[in-house]
Amino acid sequence: MTEPFVFPVTVRYLEVDAQNVVFNAWYLAWFDEAMAAFLAHRGLPYPQMLGQGYDVQLVRSEIDWRTGVGWGDEIGVAVSTARLGRTSFVLDFDVRRGDEVTCAGRTTYVVIATDGSGKREIPPFVADALGTPDPLRPL
Repeated sequence: MTEPFVFPVTVRYLEVDAQNVVFNAWYLAWFDEAMAAFLAHRGLPYPQMLGQGYDVQLVRSEIDWRTGVGWGDEIGVAVSTARLGRTSFVLDFDVRRGDEVTCAGRTTYVVIATDGSGKREIPPFVADALGTPDPLRPL
């Protein structure tokens, strides 16, 4: 098993709330950026997918926080493929501060057509970029 792709993030002042930890909504923004960077790292820049008539739509996301991260923290959002279906796929996200996992997330995406005509089967070039699901992480 290879190490997952890790998207680096430096926590910005504006992402921290009155409790001096990152406000929860920022995690979904990080996951979204990490997903696009993961695909690009795997040979599928997001504009290329759009240019071929496909996009993805988030349909479900779960987040489990273990501890907060704060302003100036250097973190990494690790991304791995958890499941590939016919029209949807699931990605796992671990927010890491060094060796510590501070938060774990799982997001389900559905592949859709860019022309607004609805969901589509995952095309081979998208499935190739997503790779093989991680068998060690239960769904």
